Formats: sequence, structure tokens, C-alpha cells
Amino acid sequence: MSTSRYLSEAIRNQVRQRANYLCEYCHASEQWQYVSFTVDHVIPITQSGSNSLDNLALACFHCNRRKSNKMMAIDELSGLEVALFNPRLDIWKEHFIWSADRLSIIGLTPTGRATVATLACNRLRIINIRVADLEIERHPPPGDPIQN
Repeated sequence: MSTSRYLSEAIRNQVRQRANYLCEYCHASEQWQYVSFTVDHVIPITQSGSNSLDNLALACFHCNRRKSNKMMAIDELSGLEVALFNPRLDIWKEHFIWSADRLSIIGLTPTGRATVATLACNRLRIINIRVADLEIERHPPPGDPIQN
């Protein structure tokens, strides 16, 4: 197991391609951002995580910063501590849905709700980006579920 934070460009590109250039947490598209997305260690190096592909996820700067080295968070509805969404083990569509207006991510499960709250997936700045992207039909990502 590697404990270095260094990742080769080849590994970073594999992570990007696997994620279809979307933040694996908030589903923002890297294609339309001014800053390249980061590669997140799903299980942080500080908690015995590795640099293997099965521990790496593409994350926008804000999701990565807010996730930091967290793996658990409180689901405010149940009050229970639950695992944050793990893009290597969990399926996005099982934990999240877009609101009917397509601007907010709704957590469907305790993990989904805790992740949305912890990563601030519906912060004002990202909502404003989604509004602009929706107007030119580049949001939400194809195949993402939308609330009826």
C-alpha cells in the first residue's frame, strides 16, 4: 500500500475517464469548470487508504475540501452517524435524485442525506451554476434521476 499522496497523470486520467468527467459526489461536470477537478482518496491516506484505483474518485474542489478526511457524518433526519457516499461501493442513483426543478440534489437515504449536508451539495454558488447550465441544456447529467 502506498502512503504517498502523489498520483501520476495516467492514474488521474483513468479516474477522470471512469467518472465520465463528473464530480462523483455532486455530479458537477468538469468540462465546464475553470479549475480541474481533484482526485479524492475515498478512504483517506490518514485512515489507511491507498492510491489504488479502487480508492480514488473524481471530486470537484469544493466536495473534496468539505469531505476532507471524513468517512462518516450525521444524518440529520435519523440522528444516526452513517457512512458518507462511497463512489467505489455505492450507486449514485440509489442515494440521490435531482429535485423537480433540477437544481438541488436530494438525499434519498441516510447516506445520501448526510453526504448532501456534509459536502454542501446545494450551496448557493453551485445552484447558480446549475441554473445557468440548465438554461443551455448541459445539466443535469444524462441518466441522473429527477424527482416527479
